[in-house]
Amino acid sequence: MAENTTAVPDRERAFKLETTPITFGPGASEEAGWEMKRLGAERVMVISDPGVARAGITGKVREILEAEGIECEVFDRVHVEPTLESLQEATDFAMEGGFDGFVGAGGGSSLDTAKVVSLVATHPAPVMEYVHPPVGSGRKPPSPLKPLLAIPTTAGTGSEATGIAVLDLPDLRTKAAISHPFLRPAHGIVDPLLTRSMPYDVTAACGLDVVCHAVESFTARSFDSRPAPETPEDRPPFQGSNPVSDIWAARALEYGGQYLRRAVGDGDDMEARGNMMLAASIAGIGFGSAGTAIPHACAYPIASLKHAFRSPGYPDEPFVPHGFAVIVTAPAAFRFTYPANPKKHRQAAEFLAGGPISDPDEGALPDILTRLMKDVGAPSGLRELGYDESDVDDLVSGALKQQRQLGIAPREAGPDELANIFRESLENW
Repeated sequence: MAENTTAVPDRERAFKLETTPITFGPGASEEAGWEMKRLGAERVMVISDPGVARAGITGKVREILEAEGIECEVFDRVHVEPTLESLQEATDFAMEGGFDGFVGAGGGSSLDTAKVVSLVATHPAPVMEYVHPPVGSGRKPPSPLKPLLAIPTTAGTGSEATGIAVLDLPDLRTKAAISHPFLRPAHGIVDPLLTRSMPYDVTAACGLDVVCHAVESFTARSFDSRPAPETPEDRPPFQGSNPVSDIWAARALEYGGQYLRRAVGDGDDMEARGNMMLAASIAGIGFGSAGTAIPHACAYPIASLKHAFRSPGYPDEPFVPHGFAVIVTAPAAFRFTYPANPKKHRQAAEFLAGGPISDPDEGALPDILTRLMKDVGAPSGLRELGYDESDVDDLVSGALKQQRQLGIAPREAGPDELANIFRESLENW
C-alpha cells in the first residue's frame, strides 16, 4: 500500500498504470508477422538503423512480415540520438508511404523514432508542437495512433513499454521528450537472441540505463504527494512512485545486479542477456508510470552539449551513449536525494547488491553503483566524457529545462544543487 493512505483534498489520490502487451522469449521475433496481422495492418513501414540493418535483423523482420502477406517498406536511416532533422526525414517517408502500421526494430533510437513517426503520420503537425514544455508546446494527440509493433535489439531503454520518445536538440544544447499514453506501442516483441551481436560497451551502457531507470522510479516522490489533477486527462505520464511501479523497479534492480556484469563479460551468455532484456522491459513498465528523475534530467545536456567521447561499439561519430550520460551523475544524485527517503534508498542498494547490507548509509547506493560502473567499463565521470568545471553552468541550464524529471525527484534540485551534483560527478573514482 502507499505510505500515505489518508486522502488530502488537494493531493492526488489515484495512480494510473498502463502497459504494453509484451511477447518475451528466444525466437519471439518470429511472431512479428502474426502480431501485425492481428493488429490489422496491411502495409507497414519498418523503421530501423544502419547497424541493425547491417546485422541482418531488419531484413529478417521484413521477411517475417512479408511471409504473412504484409506489404513492407524499410526506412533504415534512423540517427542514433534522433534529432529534429532525422525525425523529419523519417516522418516525410511515412507521410508519402500511405502506411497503416509501423514496426520499430532496433535500439531506443529506432523505437523512439517509430513512435514519433506513428504520431505525426496519424495526427500531422510539426514535431516540436508535441514536445513537452517548456521546450515545446506539449500538444496532445486527440486519438489513438496507427498500430506500432516494437522489437528492441538492445537491453536498455525499455522503450517498447513506454509512451515516451526522446530527441536531441543541438541548437538548444539539450534533449527533450514527447510523452503521452498514445505513444505506447500496441505490442512489444522482446527476443533476447537479437542482442547476441551487441558489443560489450553497448551492453554496458544499455544495462546501466536499466539500473538507473529502476533506482530513479523506485526512489521517486510518491504519487500521492503531487497536487491532484483538475481532470484525469491532466494526470502526468510521470506520476511518482506507487506500489505497482515499485514491484517492477525492485525486480529490475535485482536482475541488473545479478546479470549485467555477466552480459558484458560474455556476449554468448544468453541467460544473462535474456534476463537483462527482461529487466529493461519491466523497468520500462515501472518508470513509464513512476517516472525518472535527476540523473535523466542531467543526462540530456550531457548528451547534447559536447560530442567528444567515442565508444568503440557505437557508430563512427563522437557522442555520449545515453546509459553513460545517465549513470555518471547517479552516485552524486542519489547521495543528494537520500535524506528525502533513506529507507527506499537503502532498499534499492540491497536489491542491486543481491542481499542485506550491514549498516547502510547515504553512501551505500552510490558505492554499489560506482562498483558496477567500474566492473562494466563505464566512463569514470564527466571529465572522461569531455567536460570540466567550466561547463557546469551550461549543464545546469540544460538540466533545468527538464522539469518533467526534476518534478519527480524526492528532493527539490535547483541551480545550486544541480551544480554540486555535476561537480561531484566530474570524477566518480
